[in-house]
Amino acid sequence: MKKIIVADDEARIRRLVCDFLRKEGYEPLEADDGDVALELFRQNPDTALLIVDIMMPNMDGWALCREIRKTSGVPVIFLTARSQEFDELMGFEAGADDYVTKPFSPAVLMKRVELLIRRTSGNAFKNCKTAGSLTIDEDAHEVFIDNRPIGLALKEYNILLKLVSMPGRVFTREQLLDDIWGYDYVGDIRTVDSHVARLRTKLGEWGNKHLKTVYGTGYKIEVNE
Repeated sequence: MKKIIVADDEARIRRLVCDFLRKEGYEPLEADDGDVALELFRQNPDTALLIVDIMMPNMDGWALCREIRKTSGVPVIFLTARSQEFDELMGFEAGADDYVTKPFSPAVLMKRVELLIRRTSGNAFKNCKTAGSLTIDEDAHEVFIDNRPIGLALKEYNILLKLVSMPGRVFTREQLLDDIWGYDYVGDIRTVDSHVARLRTKLGEWGNKHLKTVYGTGYKIEVNE
């Protein structure tokens, strides 16, 4: 059973997160301030992940993360009410892997926990494709951007997988229609455009930046980083 340290000075938040972690099969260890969390981590070097509030007494989340990063690359998720861009940048500079703002969805938090643990353990994805900050887990048919799950319809998922499989290559509408819908499809070819438009919207900033329309031809994924 993987251990996860939950550090938050709000007892209600700790109980909520710990209850969900137990339901998912993890062993949560509670800390009400940064000093206690650091000591717990030192006593439990096999800790798989930490969920850390920023504003805590004695040692805040930023300082806690910096101390942990001196000796360990264990995943750290900041769970906090501070949602300003400066605070997020401070968190990542301190060494955090993810940032979740309150109020939050426990189900989404559990998915982020699962993703980070799978990426950093011996059970990391065996069959995945990445394009910049986007990850496609082909085994689970799941898509993530910066560890955030993205809900896609099956056709949207298949289009994205096709494009990400060969970044830089232009796929014509006809090729996508044949590969995704099948050679016997008799509908309008413009259905490809409508599906790609919805896909780009769901992918948000990543889609606007990397899912390119090649006018008069088709679509491609362009990732330079």
